[in-house]
Amino acid sequence: MSSTISPLAQMSSLRARRSRRYLLDSMRTLPLLAALLLTAQPLPAQWALQASGTTAEFRGLHAVSDRVVWAAGKGGVVARTEDGGATWTADSIPGAGGLFLVAVHALDRRSAWVLGTAFSGPSLARIYRTSDAGKTWQIQYENAVKGVFFDGLAFWDAKHGLAFGDPMDGKLLIVLTEDGGARWTQYPPQRLEPTLPGEAAFAASGTAITVRGDREVWIATGGGSHARVFHSADRGATWDATATPAGGAAAKGLFGIAMGERLHGVTVGGDYQQREASLENLLLTEDGGRSWRLGSSPGLVGVQYGVVHVSGETFLAAGPSGSSISRDGGVTWTRLEGPGLNTVSCAKSVCWAAGVEGRIARMAP
Repeated sequence: MSSTISPLAQMSSLRARRSRRYLLDSMRTLPLLAALLLTAQPLPAQWALQASGTTAEFRGLHAVSDRVVWAAGKGGVVARTEDGGATWTADSIPGAGGLFLVAVHALDRRSAWVLGTAFSGPSLARIYRTSDAGKTWQIQYENAVKGVFFDGLAFWDAKHGLAFGDPMDGKLLIVLTEDGGARWTQYPPQRLEPTLPGEAAFAASGTAITVRGDREVWIATGGGSHARVFHSADRGATWDATATPAGGAAAKGLFGIAMGERLHGVTVGGDYQQREASLENLLLTEDGGRSWRLGSSPGLVGVQYGVVHVSGETFLAAGPSGSSISRDGGVTWTRLEGPGLNTVSCAKSVCWAAGVEGRIARMAP
């Protein structure tokens, strides 16, 4: 005697088979999804523009912490935040209206130095210091010798620092302080290697000079037949110069330099008269700057003005065509959305950038 299966039983059996098939397919898919999640790259960080309170162009920038940041720029303007960029105050230093403040170094929310130089008119360079959050400024160094032009400023600590400028009589102009700027002493030019014909530095971002630890300093140049990197391992007591494979010209060379952990470092540059050209805009070192090699990445577009070491293998670069981030020591770069920028600086977990028209931006990389 044959048996028949009711329509209801047939439907229940079909549902059970479908449920088992879905479960098996899900079990096969889960490992693939897990692998994709493990290999997925994080979404690129993005800039958030700030209201700086000024339209002055910035080239100097220093993030002291995630909350305290100083910016310096054209017309002697200094901007400052104490609350992570929620509010900014901007003012100009009395008597500095004819100077472009190309670099700033701050100790905290009250104390900072700025370096100003004249881009036109009579030659003049000054270093100012404030200890009351910019309410008053003291001139610590002044140089009005014809042709003087300063490019960068850096400090190892609250007492020891240096500033440098374009060649005078065929040698870089370097001044050092050991007492927080109360006295600035010019490094003996006869002890420096002569500069190449046309060699100078670029005051585009304040990052043409960088320090590491309590003694090392590097300076990037251009303008000559090829770009070079000057280095001191003893707080500016002695110097050496290393040639790089990057060519130089009047508007071409290295604009920024940053040294990471161990012996890795990055320099960026290009030709500021060809902003979209990416040729020779990146150099890398794996031996502390004793030698440099050309790098190239499609994510690093155009001339680059500034660069900073963020942490570990992460570097951040910026230029008039935009900014990029590298998470592998500068080998490959990812383009970041946002406007053109001149300079970058990072604190613990936040990076900042600044540029034309009072532009300041914040990002957590």
